[in-house]
Amino acid sequence: MKFNRILVANRGEIALRIIRAAKELGIETVSIFSAGDEYSLHTIFSDESVRIGEAPSEASYLNIPQIISAASVRGVDAIHPGYGFLAENPNFAEICEENGFKFIGPPARAIKLMGDKIQARKIAKDVDVPTIPGTDEPVDDLRAAKKVANSIGYPVILKAAAGGGGRGMRVVHDESELERLFVTAQEEARIAFGDNRIYIEKYIVKPRHIEVQILADSHGNVIHLGERECSIQRRHQKLIEEAPSPAVTPQMRMKIGEYAVRIAKAIGYESAGTVEFLMDEAGNFYFMEMNTRVQVEHPVTEMVTGIDIVKEQIRIAEGEPLKYRQQDIEIRGHAIECRINAEDPERDFAPNPGEIKALYFPGGPYIRVDSHIYSGYKIPPHYDSLIAKLIAYGETRDEAIKRMQRALEEFIIEGIKTTIPFHLAIINLPEFRAAKLHTHFIEEYLDKIKSKSIEPSYTVE
Repeated sequence: MKFNRILVANRGEIALRIIRAAKELGIETVSIFSAGDEYSLHTIFSDESVRIGEAPSEASYLNIPQIISAASVRGVDAIHPGYGFLAENPNFAEICEENGFKFIGPPARAIKLMGDKIQARKIAKDVDVPTIPGTDEPVDDLRAAKKVANSIGYPVILKAAAGGGGRGMRVVHDESELERLFVTAQEEARIAFGDNRIYIEKYIVKPRHIEVQILADSHGNVIHLGERECSIQRRHQKLIEEAPSPAVTPQMRMKIGEYAVRIAKAIGYESAGTVEFLMDEAGNFYFMEMNTRVQVEHPVTEMVTGIDIVKEQIRIAEGEPLKYRQQDIEIRGHAIECRINAEDPERDFAPNPGEIKALYFPGGPYIRVDSHIYSGYKIPPHYDSLIAKLIAYGETRDEAIKRMQRALEEFIIEGIKTTIPFHLAIINLPEFRAAKLHTHFIEEYLDKIKSKSIEPSYTVE
């Protein structure tokens, strides 16, 4: 069915991104907003907007009854969850469908399967996708945990079975640490996810984080759009992403792309999704998890493939078959994304909400800015600190880096602290330029990054 109107169940830059894609497809949009987002741009650029509740997420963007009520009153055909909030909540997907609204995302069953990290490991194994050595069942007590750790060898990592996004993880280097951290990890999992099940994996030292973007329709067609390198992270949260990975050859791309497609087909996946892998220093890939939603970093893949991933999500939800075949996908050039957060790197990245006094977005050839901020906008303290995504494209990685440096230097945000100087310092490190990347890059070079972190000299009067 063709959609006439969709509700965007999110906020910030991703809400704007969905609104723009819908407009280009000739679809009307209804946005929701909390009391803290009354003056956010997504409420202005949508065709209609509905106040959904008070500022805290639990009273607004996570309030399922209020969202369904808004969808009913405004007569929408479908609901797009974006990322975060309810995007990977299978109950929300089911409730949308039960109330006659198409959920613009995968089936609830697929979300459930991939949301359970132990079950996801089993599925990967069943289709011959390599997984990190570890347990296929929850580990309930310390004695069993010690037995597993001794069999696969330290260091190991404790992971919440219901976890994701880097939460619910503890690295353990020896038995004494395991004794100290096992119960703590269970309790953290229970508090964060309402599920205290823990599983154990071998901890890979200095891995690269490589993820594969897939698209799958309701007609059994599944393709991949290549990989992204997401190794520049802080506390398991991504800071810089790029496509393609400088460490992945065309042959490796074909292999992990096939791995990702196998997993998607095995669970009857539909929509956009991302299959995530760790890559060790020998070039071996291990399945980590699947994110059943659009990713924050999807723009870098769009830049190197020319495919609008959000539009494809909407078309797939309408029941259309994919218009691309795998042989149609070509990776051209290189793209890098920096996540600009309202945080103070000098104060251990403490959130820095407040009013933006002056703002200038960088421009020029092959520069993209996805953002919901403007001069005079007051960043609320209730939500994630992401305020903009800066994407630079080049024919080569070196050109993309130089273009990103120029764009970061042009990016002016006054009135709050941001991570712009931190990003500038990272991309100017010789180790980053040489693509010597791994998930502990920030920790390893933190002192060097801080010594190079300089505020841009431009100001706006």
